[in-house]
Formats: sequence, structure tokens, C-alpha cells
Amino acid sequence: QVQLVESGGGLVQAGGSLRLSCAASVSTRSLAVIGWYRQAPGKQRELVADIRYDGSTNYADSVKGRFTLSRDNAKNTVYLQMNSLKPEDTAVYYCNFRALVTGGDYWGQGTQVTVST
Repeated sequence: QVQLVESGGGLVQAGGSLRLSCAASVSTRSLAVIGWYRQAPGKQRELVADIRYDGSTNYADSVKGRFTLSRDNAKNTVYLQMNSLKPEDTAVYYCNFRALVTGGDYWGQGTQVTVST
């Protein structure tokens, strides 16, 4: 069982920045993909960005150049730095851990990000 605890959400004005954190109960160097997803009201959950065990990253087109994913393996924490935020970034952001060997799929409780105009 993998536990994920997100933090860092909040209310920010358009153009502002926030940093989300996802603390995992297992090593962030595990054979896994750790990702951030978001779900806005009335919309499906979508991938924002993810990072593989080898450090490679992947971003949704809508956030490329604005969001940056990083990790601190000593703290087993993955960060999502969000800059130049837009109202359309408003959503609940969820951390996900997908184990590549076992197929285990784990989610955090989510953190609300609200971007005002």
C-alpha cells in the first residue's frame, strides 16, 4: 500500500504561482510513474504531468512552459511548480503513484487550486 499526501493548494490570482507537494510513503525512485492529475467541476480527470523512476518527465500541452515537475528523493516528495497560472487551471489536483511492476495504482486525497481573474 502506498500513501500519498498532497499539500500546497490554495487561492491565487491569475499570473501567480503555487507549488504543490506530494509526499509518498515509498521511495520516489521506485519503479513507478508519479503523476499529477487534475479534475475541474464537470470535467474528466486529466493528466497534468508525470515523472518516471528514471527522472524523465511528461507534460500536458496546456501546461508546458508554465509547470515544472521535480522530486526530492531524500524526502520521497514530488513537487509541481505552477507558474503563470490561469483561471482554467482551477481544479482539484491529485497525486498518483503507478507501480510499473505490480500495476498498483494509488491516489492522494487531492488539493484544491483556485485561480481568480
